[in-house]
Amino acid sequence: MTWLGEYWLDLFGWIGSALLIVSLLQTRVLRFRLLNLAASVILVVYNALLAVWPMVGMNAAVSAINVVFIARMLRDRHAETGYHVIEVGPDDAYLRHFLQVHEADIERYQPGFAADGLGAGDLAFLVLSADETVGVVVIRAEGEVAHVLLDYVTLRYRDFSPGEFVWRQATRLRDRGFRKVVTPPAMLAPYYDRLPQDWTPVGPAYELTL
Repeated sequence: MTWLGEYWLDLFGWIGSALLIVSLLQTRVLRFRLLNLAASVILVVYNALLAVWPMVGMNAAVSAINVVFIARMLRDRHAETGYHVIEVGPDDAYLRHFLQVHEADIERYQPGFAADGLGAGDLAFLVLSADETVGVVVIRAEGEVAHVLLDYVTLRYRDFSPGEFVWRQATRLRDRGFRKVVTPPAMLAPYYDRLPQDWTPVGPAYELTL
């Protein structure tokens, strides 16, 4: 019998335990739930093979909880009731605080954006899940074109696309005279090709006709 054949059950248990620890290190809520679910399922099987029934029951309960939360997240990710969009002024104190707190992460994913460069005519939208700010969109007008200066999502919600709820409210933008939205070409890992709106890739950027 090989070493792997002799100790496969221990190895299986260690994999489950390691995956559980990795899941607890995740910041993204969906990724945390998925990894935690995988770890719990592995530990259910592991403890069942060892007949450690209290641990089977606990991990089975954790698995069920994760399934419920994952299903709820996937159900609400495109639901209007899941997120709320609030327009604020470019000089709004809370907006400035949010941009300052996330300045390093914003620079990483959207290099070139400068909060100090916002002007009185720029439009800013906060995206909220309940009372938590999960994203911000900043737009600058150039005639009938709305240039996206910033479309940022916090790390916890980066598995989702809450910014889409700004673009769903196209009437709000059309009423301001906009006929097209253009995204920043330097944005890292843009998500527009996953949205229900008809975004068109133009080089490294995307365009949306309103």
